[in-house]
Amino acid sequence: MSTVTERKKPGVTFESFVDKQIREAQERGAFDNLGGAGKPIPRGSGAGDELWWIKGYLERENLSVDALLPTSLQLRKEIEKLPATLIELRLEDSVRSTVSELNVRVVDWIRMPTPPLIPIAPVDVEDWVRQWKVNRAAADGAVQRPDALSSAPAPRDAPPRWWQRLRGLFGRPSR
Repeated sequence: MSTVTERKKPGVTFESFVDKQIREAQERGAFDNLGGAGKPIPRGSGAGDELWWIKGYLERENLSVDALLPTSLQLRKEIEKLPATLIELRLEDSVRSTVSELNVRVVDWIRMPTPPLIPIAPVDVEDWVRQWKVNRAAADGAVQRPDALSSAPAPRDAPPRWWQRLRGLFGRPSR
């Protein structure tokens, strides 16, 4: 379909201008043989589902539902998933760059926060690298000895969860 370069003339109503362009495009056959012609618009599976089009878009584009969350919640979820993200990395430089990139986005959000205002702080790169080394050694050992991971206790120096870090910030003793 060619682009429209004709401008609306003064004194012509907008509606008649658009209607004229649509009629001329129909006469040229611009709307013939379009995909989905004559088919109903697909609706959601649930009756009365108001968000059927959003669910369809996410499914079509292979997007996660997390893409709909506000930035603060996306960052919070990324920080919570950091151990699982880092365990897949093989090089310390990759771990440092991943955590540093997350910190850059956290600091950007802190400088210009958007609602909801949820307390988020940058994570300590060195703590996460140390934790990654422990987890990576355990994972590499588990590959060599599959029964070793099930009998080994969980590491005690795991970084605290976000709410435990907040307790430390506001003077409440953490358990």
